[in-house]
Amino acid sequence: MSGDKELNLLKAEPGVLSAIESWRDWLIHERRCSRHTIDGYGRDLGFFLSFLNDHLGFPAGLKDLEKLKTADFRSFLARRNADGLSRASMARGLSTLRNFFRFLERRELAHNAAINGLRTPRLPKSIPKALTEEDALEAVSAIDELALEPWIGKRDVALMTLLYGCGLRISEALDLNRNEAPSGEAMVITGKGNKQRVVPLLAVVVEAVKAYIDACPFTLAPDGPLFVGARGKRLNPGVFQKQVRNLRHLLGLPESATPHAMRHSFATHLLSGGGDLRTIQELLGHASLSTTQRYTDVDAGRLSAVYKQAHPRARNRH
Repeated sequence: MSGDKELNLLKAEPGVLSAIESWRDWLIHERRCSRHTIDGYGRDLGFFLSFLNDHLGFPAGLKDLEKLKTADFRSFLARRNADGLSRASMARGLSTLRNFFRFLERRELAHNAAINGLRTPRLPKSIPKALTEEDALEAVSAIDELALEPWIGKRDVALMTLLYGCGLRISEALDLNRNEAPSGEAMVITGKGNKQRVVPLLAVVVEAVKAYIDACPFTLAPDGPLFVGARGKRLNPGVFQKQVRNLRHLLGLPESATPHAMRHSFATHLLSGGGDLRTIQELLGHASLSTTQRYTDVDAGRLSAVYKQAHPRARNRH
């Protein structure tokens, strides 16, 4: 993991390094955080400890972490801001530090109340960027044109169909094993926080995945990965993301056309078709309805048009 790289390059006291390893084990085995999350946490903590080396003039130990003041944490955030870090990344970095210091306190390794005095950077309201229905359908059908081998083309079509047809995150799709391949009328997806949800299946999704499995030259073990790369190992998300970037150039799609945009498109197009927010919340696996409500902003134009056509007071009087 790239997060490991930052931590391994640090000159830190043995007590701190041991605490970091225990924290990572806790994240992996007890919190069941995704590889992507743990990688991000590692980078954030690596940046912080590297900053402390310069800020204090020596590698920080556990006692030094206890003595840090609110001003020290603010100096770190100021440095990250000067480095051009976005507010979203700064907020995530602060969340990482709070998580790590809470762990130290629970394990009675160090206690620092100063970090609780920091205010999380206010984030601008983000609106998901969905593709049009025409672009989404074209993206699903055209991605196989970029593949060097026919079976890889079928794999990429199956993946895009899962993302758009079921609203999956790319990590959720790539974490599927062969014995979890979509079949029947619904499938169970394990999402963030190890929470499970039931997702209805369209026939086109089942057919696309079956076509890939039939064409795949590798033997897919029941408890092994469903989606594999050119060497038969679990497909790396970066490989698929690169293929989607190539697809953008092929079709002239905007920069916002990413694998995650297919999930946004799934939700937005369901809303356009009359789906209710509670149902979409369940399908996406959102813990909070407020997260799903962002899609009403995306589809405000359609809602306004429906309102003007349907509301009695909006009709022209003759």
